[in-house]
Amino acid sequence: MLGSLNTVNTLQEVDTTIDTADECSMKVEDWLKKCQELFPDVKTVHTSVKVQETIREALEMTTTETGATADPVHLGDSASSIMNKVQEIAGQISQKQLTVEDLRRMREPVKRLVEAGRVLAVQEDQDGRRSARITLQDGLLYLHPLLRQPTPAHAHTLQESEVVGVLDPSCTLVFLDLGWTGSTRGRVTIRLTPDTPLARQFVLLCTGQRGHTYRNTKLLGVWGKGQPGEWVEGGDYESNDGEGGAPLLPDLKGQYRELGRAGAVLCWGVPGGPMSAQFGITTRDRPGGGQWVNVFGDVVSGLDVVRAAVNHSDITEVTVVDCGVVLPL
Repeated sequence: MLGSLNTVNTLQEVDTTIDTADECSMKVEDWLKKCQELFPDVKTVHTSVKVQETIREALEMTTTETGATADPVHLGDSASSIMNKVQEIAGQISQKQLTVEDLRRMREPVKRLVEAGRVLAVQEDQDGRRSARITLQDGLLYLHPLLRQPTPAHAHTLQESEVVGVLDPSCTLVFLDLGWTGSTRGRVTIRLTPDTPLARQFVLLCTGQRGHTYRNTKLLGVWGKGQPGEWVEGGDYESNDGEGGAPLLPDLKGQYRELGRAGAVLCWGVPGGPMSAQFGITTRDRPGGGQWVNVFGDVVSGLDVVRAAVNHSDITEVTVVDCGVVLPL
């Protein structure tokens, strides 16, 4: 176990470290069985389980796909008991509280935790805990919507309010992942107009902070299909048939843009109306200099995904399979 904590610098050393840790793990499993058979003392069994966890944690910290360098663990006086050393190792590895600042710095150990799916944002309410995945893709950090789901073992959690708090209000990026039968998932990234009520509502529905989310909603229709000014409608988080989508904020009135080009994201209907959580995404420019009103965002990537969805035989088969916000690093 102590050998697996040595600094590794080459892929061969990583392989050797893995083999050593595997051997230790097998020996500990045998030890655990003997403890259970011969010593029905709860503390003894708990100690053996803790050693198993420590080995696994140590292995994760010292290995990556291409090799890694682990921070040295100082064990102190060599005369210390083996259990003192185990406790010292376990404390340094697993008891450190992950912070939002750790996410910002994104050093190698934290990066590996995120890539392994072991970092989540959590929110507690009267109905219990909800958690949201945090993922790293193509150098961008994504916060997915809050869901009622089991928290993985050995996960590191952050308060969702703290994570969302790092968003720069002048540069809020959100994403919608669209999917339908016979296609692979495609991501649509949208830059929201800063500090507007419709933009704040869109963030709430991408993160699920108020309990509702665009996840698993479907696109509802295509307007002007194949013609200049074509746009798609979606966002009915309530009934998913175009009849729902009540606003989440009490006042959605604000200063919004008018825009006539493809890629505009706008409110369906009047801001504050009974279905004003629904949205539209324009896929073709309007003819003759015409303008859409109540525009609160622009598609910065993935407009081709929306256009491909428009060309699908049935637009209502296109679903927002995931959504969320992009966190600045």
